[in-house]
Amino acid sequence: MKHYIFDGNNLIGKIKSLNQLQKKNKQHSREKLAFLLSRYFNKKNTPVSLHFDGFENDAIKASGIKIIYSGSLTADEKIKHEIERSKNPKNNILVTSDSNLAEFGRVCSCQVIKSDEFAKQLLASNFTDEEQTKIDTINNIEEFKKLFGAN
Repeated sequence: MKHYIFDGNNLIGKIKSLNQLQKKNKQHSREKLAFLLSRYFNKKNTPVSLHFDGFENDAIKASGIKIIYSGSLTADEKIKHEIERSKNPKNNILVTSDSNLAEFGRVCSCQVIKSDEFAKQLLASNFTDEEQTKIDTINNIEEFKKLFGAN
């Protein structure tokens, strides 16, 4: 089974809205990223680890996401430890744009995805099915006419 390992601060830096939010409120940017990832992996049976530097302030609740704080270490060090401890590193998908960490992941046989590439997938997928259904309904001209009383 594939296991996603995220360099959280690195990914935040690749998503413009989260990067701007992080400058004002680091906790909220982390919460929003956890929420986006939770929605992205909602119906996938895939383990997900989200790593952040430092210590936990307020607990972030995100279903299906294991949030790991580095404490006195760096997030990169915690990620490396997780990769080293994994039973089958080939099943790990490391999401980072940190070249040193990415190289470590490759040496350990992990698949590596750059944060900016994953960010595009993440943002595109969070356009929910419900939202798409509403758009499809509006795109149906007859429904559009009914909606605005133009029959």
